Amino acid sequence: MANPNLPPASPPDISKTEVETVESIHKPSPTTKGKDKAAELLASNERIVVTSAENKRVLRKIDLIILPILLSVYFLQSLDKTTLSYASVFGLIEDANLNPNSDQYSWLGSIVYIAQLVMQPLVAFFLVKFPIGKFVGITVLTWGAILCGMAGATNFAGLMATRFLLGAFESAVAPAFIAVVQMWYKRSEQTNRNAAWYSMLGIVNILGSLLSYGLGHIQSDRLHSYQIIFLFCGLLSVVVSIAVYIFMPDSPMEAKFLNDTEKLIAVERLRMNQMGVASRVWKWDHVLEAFLDIKTWLWFSMLTAVSIPSGGITTFGPLIIQSFGFGKFQTILFNMPFGAVQIIATLGGAWLATKLKKKAPVLILLCVPPIVGIIILMVVGRGKENRGVLLVGYYLTSFYPGISPLIYSWSGQNTGGDTKRKVTTSILFVGASAGNIIGPHLFKPSEKPHYYRGLRSNLALFVAIIVLVILAVIWIKVLNRKHAATRESMGKAANIVDLSMEGSRNTDTEGAEDIQASGVGDKAFDDVTDIKNEDFIYVY
Repeated sequence: MANPNLPPASPPDISKTEVETVESIHKPSPTTKGKDKAAELLASNERIVVTSAENKRVLRKIDLIILPILLSVYFLQSLDKTTLSYASVFGLIEDANLNPNSDQYSWLGSIVYIAQLVMQPLVAFFLVKFPIGKFVGITVLTWGAILCGMAGATNFAGLMATRFLLGAFESAVAPAFIAVVQMWYKRSEQTNRNAAWYSMLGIVNILGSLLSYGLGHIQSDRLHSYQIIFLFCGLLSVVVSIAVYIFMPDSPMEAKFLNDTEKLIAVERLRMNQMGVASRVWKWDHVLEAFLDIKTWLWFSMLTAVSIPSGGITTFGPLIIQSFGFGKFQTILFNMPFGAVQIIATLGGAWLATKLKKKAPVLILLCVPPIVGIIILMVVGRGKENRGVLLVGYYLTSFYPGISPLIYSWSGQNTGGDTKRKVTTSILFVGASAGNIIGPHLFKPSEKPHYYRGLRSNLALFVAIIVLVILAVIWIKVLNRKHAATRESMGKAANIVDLSMEGSRNTDTEGAEDIQASGVGDKAFDDVTDIKNEDFIYVY
């Protein structure tokens, strides 16, 4: 392999034989201004072909550093966000003098997502402009401190204020993690990594239930049970934020755990993503294209549709179980299998989508169990003899968390250009936030035990998701045909191998040199959008 530490130089005179070697010389662009930061690294080094062994070695190092950070932070965010539902079982509604016949408790669930919705434009800008590792570390520290402050809130107004601030500082976490996965992983690797951190929702439902069960047994003359839960989770977030700030790298080009050669490999292996890495340059033409792209609004609609049931079930899930006739500690324990099913659906869905190299059929498949589960909850009576059937129906609805990470991965894998990716992700999170705002208001504590209005709405939404997935597949096929026609008109191959979806195949012998010689991938780090890059291959 060529030495990646060689200074920039004009390509020397080389023979035809040398041109045909694996390590063909990459001619630096006259300028990298306005391009991806990765372009600066590649412009000062010879272009290489990454071997399968090198790819696996660097990927292993990336996983060992990046994944633990993503998993731990998203676990804490999910835990902190769901403390409200646990606190409701341990007397929050009574202790904070909330009116059970009003929407006050529902608003406490929704206000977090209102804050996230409001913050998304700023989040998109911050993720482009700021070093992402330091940014995430600071947000974790801040929301941990706010959650500790929630322990001092003893009425509706205080809880609303602190929950709004909690949502504001948590709003960047998931968009940041989607950006991190796009920054470090090939498209074939992204689905499973996104699913890994998103599956922490299920871990939270299991461990969070056990944690709340234990904390709920603490007897205190000064603190209510919900205040103890808030303090413990908040302090845990503050401690973890320090490690995140120190160890989370800002990009592959700035990673201290990679040497110079490994940095070059980490970037070069992403070439066929056609998505770049990070530019730190805000581009308004990318913003406009994100808003005009039909794909954006298809995914926006899907996420809104799945987030409405998510918001309702996250906030009212324990209360739904309680409506089956269980006590508060039984309710917490019976919520644990819900988390186990979430993990299976999220990781299993990602594994199947990666194996098939298609998201659409898996998304449709994941909509079926919630539809069946909701029908069970709607038609089965609430007598004690039906508790087992009702729990099965409730657990079937818990397949829905597997849907969201697939949509985020699907969107991320089909969007090029740094600013456009961040803006598109923020638009999707606006939809997700809007859904989570609406969701809790479809349920009311006074409508127990059946919650018919919320269940009927959720049933219709899962059917709508199936229709939207089919429409997205049709549109993606149209876009691929357009790009193939453009490549052919430019003298390139109309049909090319998408190595970014080929896992850890040996790129030395399976087409990498041919693709390199054809000029495909030359725009990969030019920070151009997917629509303007004729080499971009859309996946469905």
